[in-house]
Amino acid sequence: MKRKVDLPNILPIFALPGALLLPRSKLPLHIFEPRYLEMLDEVLKSTSRLIGMVQPLQSSISNNDDELYNIGCAGRVSSFSETDDGRYMITLSGISRFRIDSLVESFSPFTKAKINWQDFEEDQTEKKIDTEFNRDKFFELLKKYFLVTGLKTDWESLRDADEELLINSLSMLCPFDVDEKQALLESKNLCSRREMITTLMEFSLHGGDVGGLQ
Repeated sequence: MKRKVDLPNILPIFALPGALLLPRSKLPLHIFEPRYLEMLDEVLKSTSRLIGMVQPLQSSISNNDDELYNIGCAGRVSSFSETDDGRYMITLSGISRFRIDSLVESFSPFTKAKINWQDFEEDQTEKKIDTEFNRDKFFELLKKYFLVTGLKTDWESLRDADEELLINSLSMLCPFDVDEKQALLESKNLCSRREMITTLMEFSLHGGDVGGLQ
């Protein structure tokens, strides 16, 4: 079994609508806001190098960090580079989902939260398997969805990907709205996430918002 990582009780929070991170997945980010540059400087000095990715509530017009979904995913800074003008390009490697117990008062310009990992212990185990996954049927739907949305991909690499990498990558990359991406994050297991992403693509193809088909 994969060795579990020691997880801190408090995390810095990066609130970004539509940015979904899942366990064992990678998320590239461009850091340029002063508060998040300061957050990254602090994170790189820590032993865990973890950042909590959380989406703002869709109803929050002001993107207020006090109005967040209470479930997010922690990612370790696994690579970073600095530009000449002081911005960062980083990659987060998803470690585990978490639940926010409360926000922490601090003098930092960025948000910190007290974290509960209890409901997501399986996120740190080995890769998940979807025994009910019908790859051929799924790819038929996926090709129609990509055609309608104008998305491009390397189909050969996509077909060779294992089911967890495939489903998680599509969950992160497809143009679903904030609530839909949050629902994908909170899916109980890989099978339920695959069922949900299938439903979202079918909805888009039969009168949903994406593509404008009626």
